[in-house]
Amino acid sequence: MLGRKTDEQLVRKAIAGSESAWLSLVRRYENRLYNHALRLVGHPDDAMDLLQDVFLSVYRNLESFRGDAPFGAWIFRIATFRCTDHLRRRRYDQHEYQEQPNESNPSPFVTLETAQSNSEIVKLLALLPNEQRQVVELKFFQHFTFDEIAGQLGISTNTAKSRLYAALKKMRGSPNLARLAC
Repeated sequence: MLGRKTDEQLVRKAIAGSESAWLSLVRRYENRLYNHALRLVGHPDDAMDLLQDVFLSVYRNLESFRGDAPFGAWIFRIATFRCTDHLRRRRYDQHEYQEQPNESNPSPFVTLETAQSNSEIVKLLALLPNEQRQVVELKFFQHFTFDEIAGQLGISTNTAKSRLYAALKKMRGSPNLARLAC
């Protein structure tokens, strides 16, 4: 078969032991997952650690992927849960968000321009409760539908919508809000 392989084809090959199929899946999702984690947790080093944790977890549990939902939705659900757990642990440690990425050691996955843009977006998202931040991230940055968001977070579609609209209301008036719609 010519052309780009589907996620499901790559998953089947990776389960069968194909290292190249696994690496293709990693390359396909690493940038999006890193940026997803960065926007949720607010710090590049934490996002990188979470990215590694997510891929390790996915690799170990790849055989449990049933295909009920697209692979992308499955891996983002895992990433969202890992980020949520990280934020819960950090809250117990009484640490505040570090809103500025460490510019002296930029991530190899992000250009300087993207890092600066993410820094501004992270500041806006840090104003939101975790539940609202997750919905904004999944809707605007990962382009999931409300039904898909509801399924990933285990909430109703109406709850996903109300969390998004509440988040937008909180962020309204910010000069950086226009960037979220891109």
